Amino acid sequence: MPAAKIHSIQVSNGGVPKAAVASANITFSGVEGDRQRNLKYHGGRGRAVCIYSLEAITSLQKEGHPIAPGTAGENLTIEGLDWASLAPGARLRVGEAVELEITADTKPCATIAASFRDGNSKRIAYKKHPGESRWYARVLREGRVRAGDDVVLLN
Repeated sequence: MPAAKIHSIQVSNGGVPKAAVASANITFSGVEGDRQRNLKYHGGRGRAVCIYSLEAITSLQKEGHPIAPGTAGENLTIEGLDWASLAPGARLRVGEAVELEITADTKPCATIAASFRDGNSKRIAYKKHPGESRWYARVLREGRVRAGDDVVLLN
């Protein structure tokens, strides 16, 4: 099976869509250059990085949703990872050094409604559609990542 890869890295000064960058430093606080507007629900050590599946995005596009990498607020869009196998506690090595630990599914909110043809962001809610949600992760080891870097599920 081919290795999973970072398809794209996204950041913003708050809000969505997040814009693609070629590389970024991942710190314990999150992705350098990225800011969240509402720290009650986003960001912080336990929600430092938001990840999403390129395959889920492609599937949603086939359903007619105008979603694209970064429009759902994720920092890392990952291609080729068995998304259904992820759960809190799963650990990922991203690039040469970064290590992430999945902490929770990311609850969809109205901010990302434009990514869905009917405005219903709950289309990617974990409880309704397991295996199609975004995930939050804490950073266990910092480092720099680049688009195209390998992503390895460690456990």
